[in-house]
Amino acid sequence: MEEFLVNRKKTISLTALAAALVLTAAVKNGALAEPSRANTHASTGTEAATAAGIFESHGDVGAVLHPGSLEYDAAKRSYTIAGSGENMWFASDAFQFVWKKMSGDVTLTADIAFLGKGVNEHRKAVLMIRQSLDADSAYADAALHGSGLTSLQYREEKGAATQEIQANISAPKRLRIEKRGAYFSMWLAEETGDFHLASGSTRIALKEPFYVGIGVCSHDKSGCACRCGSFHALQHA
Repeated sequence: MEEFLVNRKKTISLTALAAALVLTAAVKNGALAEPSRANTHASTGTEAATAAGIFESHGDVGAVLHPGSLEYDAAKRSYTIAGSGENMWFASDAFQFVWKKMSGDVTLTADIAFLGKGVNEHRKAVLMIRQSLDADSAYADAALHGSGLTSLQYREEKGAATQEIQANISAPKRLRIEKRGAYFSMWLAEETGDFHLASGSTRIALKEPFYVGIGVCSHDKSGCACRCGSFHALQHA
């Protein structure tokens, strides 16, 4: 089993034109080497081939007005992601995505907290498992909205409309998405830290390898600002 563990942190930076997400990471058992210095990169294409801690790269998916960026601080093992994007919905997505290619069963867990009011209550921070970096790719994600709404969103096949299963918990402390075979589910934890299944399972047949990571969408194509929480764990089971 390949495993990546990360520490929690709740510092997030607000930008004038983008959604921002800060992540704190530490690698266990030397499974993946991290860069030795801080890096700041702006992405102008689909992906940026750059050091990204435990991830492989990052970039804007879909059409965005303001290119996203990733800042990795090796000393603090923290990630700051900035991104715009009109939405992640219907048959096409636009957002900033930090990713790693993986195969098999995957569990991705994060603490996410929006700071400040933000411009749009539907801005999103997501834990995502995605077939490709195409805007209309098949995917599943656990999405936290600025309003606190949390849902399992998914597109069953390339070009299809996005669907969702809304949770009955608002603004959970911790989110998790699990892939077991072709089935995806969302798990949420409140202050007690105990996880509970918060959705039914949906079946999406992804080919290996696929993309696993975290994304940010401002839900405003002109670019708005928001802050959200910290990446907690990536586990390949």
